[in-house]
Formats: sequence, structure tokens, C-alpha cells
Amino acid sequence: MAAMDLRVAAPASVAAAARCGTSLARPWPARAVGGGGGGGGRGRRLSVRTSVATTEAAAAAVGASEDAALEARDSKTVVAVILGGGAGTRLFPLTKRRAKPAVPIGGAYRLIDVPMSNCINSGINKVYILTQFNSASLNRHLSRAYNFSNGVAFGDGFVEVLAATQTPGSEGKRWFQGTADAVRQFDWLFDDAKAKDIDDVLILSGDHLYRMDYMDFVQSHRQRGADISICCLPIDDSRASDFGLMKIDDTGRVIAFSEKPKGDDLKAMQVDTTVLGLPQDEAKEKPYIASMGVYIFKKEILLNLLRWRFPTANDFGSEIIPASAKEINVKAYLFNDYWEDIGTIKSFFEANLSLAEQPPRFSFYDANKPMYTSRRNLPPSMINNSKITDSIISHGCFLDSCRIEHSVVGIRSRIGSNVHLKDTVMLGADFYETDLERGELLAEGKVPIGIGENTKIQNCIIDKNARIGKNVTISNSEGVQEADRTSEGFYIRSGITIVLKNSIIADGLVI
Repeated sequence: MAAMDLRVAAPASVAAAARCGTSLARPWPARAVGGGGGGGGRGRRLSVRTSVATTEAAAAAVGASEDAALEARDSKTVVAVILGGGAGTRLFPLTKRRAKPAVPIGGAYRLIDVPMSNCINSGINKVYILTQFNSASLNRHLSRAYNFSNGVAFGDGFVEVLAATQTPGSEGKRWFQGTADAVRQFDWLFDDAKAKDIDDVLILSGDHLYRMDYMDFVQSHRQRGADISICCLPIDDSRASDFGLMKIDDTGRVIAFSEKPKGDDLKAMQVDTTVLGLPQDEAKEKPYIASMGVYIFKKEILLNLLRWRFPTANDFGSEIIPASAKEINVKAYLFNDYWEDIGTIKSFFEANLSLAEQPPRFSFYDANKPMYTSRRNLPPSMINNSKITDSIISHGCFLDSCRIEHSVVGIRSRIGSNVHLKDTVMLGADFYETDLERGELLAEGKVPIGIGENTKIQNCIIDKNARIGKNVTISNSEGVQEADRTSEGFYIRSGITIVLKNSIIADGLVI
């Protein structure tokens, strides 16, 4: 252990001596460190003093380094703001009656559970959630899942929903106009007593699927002295033109932005991603970096930009950050792991089905970093004489003599006999119907919640509480890409059939 102390101490002692103007080339006369002669005793005493001084310097250096690292990872000085106010038009009709962050995913979760769980697992316990459109189900879910009595502890922190609201004056009558405007309308909260210890503001989206330790991001931001840090993904040539790209210098500072460039403009955005820590071989395959829409601002910088520098700018990604990069220190931070923007019906569908792949590209199963959600106290699923392949079956389901292939079946789902589901995302139900209620519905020729017998469904999203009758076929065999059939209970988007929430698909219907 002493040897380790001395090795660590050497640079610190050199630095300390340099500051004091002392040369370490010959710290003591030659005779003082000799092993024999009349000066031997004195030499050993001087050698002991040198060792003690060096070890003390090492301890001080290590202590200072540890203190700096701890300060950089102090989550108590971070507040997260989750943006959940978007209309979610590209996810329609799943957002017809719910906010985009409230859309179910993975059979048992909501999209908002992803950034909330990442915050909890990162030790960030101060969270604001901005809401605007169709926020009732989102508010209900948040109150059930993240209150102080459900086992998720926030200590001295908080989870607060900030709904778009009217305030005095003409400017106070507007809805949120964009991500930056939404934060600006609540910027007074950062002057509140609860925010007095906040140094950095973490801006998150409520519609992404990924698992991340935000404090790694915060630590990098602080240690590099950034005013703003942008979380980014390494991207290859095939997907680069689908993203907003950034260009960095050899220190990782962002110097240029380009929104979905093509041709020569795309080539001009190539960067050396080894600067951000990507291995050399992977850096050659992925020479572009794309913004994830996850940002960290120094609190004072954020308030200055919103209030004084860009008081009319509405968006962070397209307005404030590109303009700020010319004036202040904006750094890129590499996140080289699974990330998906659940912004369209197609991406939602593919992200859900990818959870059932072997191996899955993303998994909710991580004991060390779990994904939290509302506690429902549902029983295990009951599966009778069924064949299930590469699928996820959530809790509280009833499956009877059916076949499920590469599908996700949500909570409280009921699937009747001889039903075949393939490449289907079934969001489940909000409640159970008793056997008596189901029997009465069937006796009256009506359709109970769930999927009736002898039904075949493929390439489909079934929203909550849908009632699909017997002998139904949903396959879009004609390959229709877009269709609005509200009166019949379904839409088609990007070739994917979407059965609407609370809708009824009559017996024998072929889609």
C-alpha cells in the first residue's frame, strides 16, 4: 500500500515543488540518503521526512481529485425538465385522446416512464414535466406512478407537472410555441427557493426509448467547463441524412449544425468521432453525430438565453443552440447505445416489436436500472393451450388456445381460441369485464373487450379497450399505405393498421 501511495504522489510532489520554486533533481545532499557512514542515521531520518511529505501530498492530491469528481456528480444541484407538451400529430391516432408521453409501450409502460426512470436511476430527484395537449391520462399516470407512497423515494426532491396556463398580459394567453418557449413560460421557477442550489438544468424529451445514466452526462459537462452540452449519437452514412447533424472541432466543441443534409452538404458534416471517445474502427463506420434532443444548460446561461439573448426564440434545437454555439462553449457528448425517437407510427411499431427480438436491441429487464411504472397489482397471466413465439405477454392477460408470433400483448388483454396474432402490438385494456358481463354481451350479439375466436391479425396496432369480434381478418393484404376509416374503427398509417381505442370491430370484418 505504501508503494502505491508513493507512485501516486510523485506527480503531486513534483507539482508542489515547482510551485514552491524547489528543485527535485537532488532534494538532499548525496550523503544524506546513503546507507552507511556517520551520516547514515541522519540520512534515514531525512528519507523518512521525504516519504511522509510525499505521501501527504499524494493524499491531498487524491482527496482533491475525489472531491472534484464528487462535486461533478452531485445530482442535488441538477433539475430535470421533461418536455411533454407536443401535440404528437405524427403518432395520431394513438394521440387522439392522450399526450404523446402517455402512449403505452412495451406492454406495461408509458413513454414518460423512460426519462422518469432514467432520472431516478441517475439519482436526479428534482423533476418538472411540462404538459399541454390531452394531458389528463398523463397526469393520472404520473400521480399514480411517482407519488411518495408507491415505493419510489424522492427524498428532498419533487416531481411536479407544469401544465400550460394563462397568465396576465397578452403574452400570457399563448400556448407553448416550442421547447424553448415552454421552458421560458416557467423560467420564474428557477428563481424560486427550491432552485437556489441548482447549477445545471437537464432538458429531456418525453418520447424517446433508451437507458442512460444522466450523471455521466452531467459530469462530462461540468468537467469540460461547458455552458451547454448536447447528447449525440454516432451515425453511419445510410441514416445520416434523416437527422440534424453537428460538426465539432478537435476538442469536442460544436461549431456547426445542419438539418437533414444531403449530397455534398452531408459529406461536409463528417467529423472525427474518436474525439468523443469512439473506437477508431467504429469511428470510420460512423463519421457523423446527430443530436438526441437531450441537453444540459448551466442555469444562469439558460436564463440569460431565454430572457435576454433570444427572448422570442421558440425552439432549442433549431434556434437557440445553433445561434449560441457561435458565442459560448457548446460541447458534444457521445451516447453510443440504443436510442429511438418514438415520433411516428412506424417507429413506434418497430420499436415495440424489436423488444421481442432475440436478442432484443433494447430490454426493459435490468435489475440494476429498472424501468418504473404505475403499480397495478395485477395477477400473473393465464395461458391455456397456446403457442407463443418471440413475444412479450404482460401481466393480467387471458390467452386461450391461441397462437402468438413476434408480438407484444399489453396488460389485461383477452385473446380467444384459435386466434392468430403475428407482428402485432396490442396495448391491452384499462379494466376487466367480468365473466357475467362478457356472457351478457355475447348473448346480445355484442362484442366484449379483447379478441374473439377464429380471428387472424397481422401487422397491426390494437389500442386499449378495443373490441374485436369473431372471425375477423386484419392483414391489409392490398398493401394500402394510408386510410382513415374512423366509422369502422380503424386507420392505416405507413401500411400499419391501427384499431382505435374503445372501438368495435364487428364479427366477420375483413380489413
